[in-house]
This record gives sequence, structure tokens and C-alpha cells, in this order.
Amino acid sequence: MAFDVAAVRGLFPALGDGWVHLDAPAGMQVPEQVATAASTALRAPVSGPGGNFPASQRAEAIVEAARRAIADLVGTKPTGVVLGPNSAVLLGRLADALGDGWMIGDDVVVSRLDSPANVDPWQRAAQRSGSTVRWAEIDIETCELPTWQYSELVTPRTKVVATTAASGAVGTRPDIRPAAEAADEHGALLVVDASAAAPFLPLDITALGADVVAVNASAWGGPPVGALAFRDPAMLDHLPSVSLDHSARGPERLEMGPHALPLLAGLVASVDYLADLDDAAIGPRRERLLTSLRAVKSYQAGLLTTLTNGLRKLPEVVLIGDAMRRIPSIAFTVNGVKAEDAVAHLADQGICAFADPGTHGVFAALGAAEVGGAVRVGLAHYTNTREVDQLLQAVAGLA
Repeated sequence: MAFDVAAVRGLFPALGDGWVHLDAPAGMQVPEQVATAASTALRAPVSGPGGNFPASQRAEAIVEAARRAIADLVGTKPTGVVLGPNSAVLLGRLADALGDGWMIGDDVVVSRLDSPANVDPWQRAAQRSGSTVRWAEIDIETCELPTWQYSELVTPRTKVVATTAASGAVGTRPDIRPAAEAADEHGALLVVDASAAAPFLPLDITALGADVVAVNASAWGGPPVGALAFRDPAMLDHLPSVSLDHSARGPERLEMGPHALPLLAGLVASVDYLADLDDAAIGPRRERLLTSLRAVKSYQAGLLTTLTNGLRKLPEVVLIGDAMRRIPSIAFTVNGVKAEDAVAHLADQGICAFADPGTHGVFAALGAAEVGGAVRVGLAHYTNTREVDQLLQAVAGLA
């Protein structure tokens, strides 16, 4: 496989600012081709869909191209792709639609490993209906999500099992199959948030066993657009509609108001960018995506090993979690140093990183607030060995 990080870096004008961007969990920088696609769409005559003139037909073509792009990324049909501002908004709409049919005695299963985007909507829906929220807990030593618990958590009254394909906070990639099998056995819907996983792993909705997969394009350098991909598009017509168009069918039933067409044009360009990360990738876009993302996974594994091994050699640094499978997002603490002070030091060294106070999400479950929070960093497609070394040197200055 041919992943050339130097060539990839050349695609990102933003890297000219001189900073080391290890802030990928908040979204990667934007490749030039994505910015160009969005700006070109802004300049072109575009109207609302449904008209018999070129500007309207152009709008319809952009929406359909965006659905095909996400379908290729996830491995489903374009008719099963819902588009919107981000995955949190779309998961909220899905939870609202599904929750209308819940009642007291029903339950939903969520996980401590997930981001609030795939937890809060289900909690709110359960609260409105009087349903119960059941929690899949994490192993506090490894940050793994033990699989055995799903056979106990999922029951015939479970309506939804929500979990993550990978944690953008601590990097853990849980084994989703046991959750999928338990959900299937009891007729529950499995909703997988793949927002953090999509930039680094080939996705296949069928192999995951998921009914719905959520992604955010900004995670891989796309515009601020999200999508829900349904394994069975026919399910959409059985959901209550949130659309302003009461005759809406298919994915439009979960889409509200007009689309941001220039952003959707950028979305298509961003998926094409992913497909071409390996210059040896050939064939249809779906095949190129699988090839390129396998190359990304291999490249990132080497960088992640260098980073984690380097941090473990520093006596005052404690890595949070030690999952067997992970994406290149990590969290750590430095003994005696608050996370906010640590990231301020990193910023003085020209490194972008985040401090999490440890008061919510997975870090709250781990008790990170007690040690001053956690430092979060994430590698991107354009991260190179020099930048990893620079981070290690900067952290050594703290420890």
C-alpha cells in the first residue's frame, strides 16, 4: 500500500500556519479540494430542488451525489442516507422519532464509552416516555467495553442499543458484534456512532451488524455536515416524519428544511479525498475507500505505537486506557499538573491539544477530575513522525 504522508500534507493549506495540529478529535483540517468544491458550488447558479431548470437540477444532483458518497463510505444504498448539520442533530431527530412509540417498561442501552451525541438524545427520549436507560460500563483500567454485559443488558423490552465504533476521547475500538447479536435476538435497533472511526477505518454497515451508522464529515476534513446511514432504507418510511414536507419519503423524512448545498458539494469532495489517500487505490470509489483506509490504518498504527511507547517511558505521565484495538486518539495525565496547564505548555511549544476537565463522558466515569482532568491529542492523516517527536519532547518538559 502506498500512503505518502508528505503528499497528503501538501493537500492542506491550513498546515502553513506552523502549528502541530494534534487536535484531530475536534475535526481535521480541510483539504484544498474540499474548500474548492464548496466555493465552486457557492458561485454556481443553484436553486431549490423540484424545478425544471438547470439551477434546480444542479441542486438535486448535489444532494444525490452526497447520498452516494456516504453510501460508498459506509457500504449501504444512497436511498438509506439521511443528511443534516451533524450527527448529534440527526441522532436527536432519530431518537425523537423512535421515542414517540416507547412506553413505561421499555428501555434503551447506552455506553459510558460513547460521546454525548449518542447518549443524550436517547436519555431525553427515554425520559419523555418513562422508559429506562441501561448503561454498558467500561473497564476503568483498559477503557475496554466488556462484551459479556450486552447479553444481560439487552432484553425483549429494549428498543435501541446505542454504541460507538471508536472513542474519540480515549481511542478504544470496542467489539460491536456481541451488542449486534443481542440487539438482533431481541428485535432492538443497533445505532453505531462511527464519527471518530470513519477517518481511520474501512466501514461496512453489514459487517458491523448495525442498523444505523452515524458519521460527521468534519472528522476527516470535510465540511460541517453529518449523515445517518440505514442498512435497510425501507425502515425510513416506517418512522414518524420530522420533515416540513408532509409528503416526504425515504431519507427526507428525517431531514428538516433546505440542505446547505455548497457544504454537500464539499462533502462529496471530502469522500473522494479519502478514497485517494492511497495512490495505488483503483476501481470504483467504494473499493478505493477500502484500500485507502486500510493504508491509513497501517500508517497510523506505526505513529500511535511510537507515541504511546514514548509516553509510557515518561515516569510522570499516565496513559488513560490500554485497549487492544484503537484509533489514534489518546488521553493522558501528568502527575501534579492540571490538564489545562499542560495544554497551555503544549501551546507554548506550538502544539494544538485539548484539556478535558474530567467532569463528563468517559473521563467522568474514570474519575479524571480528581487528578486535574486529562490531556487529549489525536493524530490526523497529515501527522508525521517529526510532529510526534515534538509532542513527546514537549510532554517530557512537563514531566
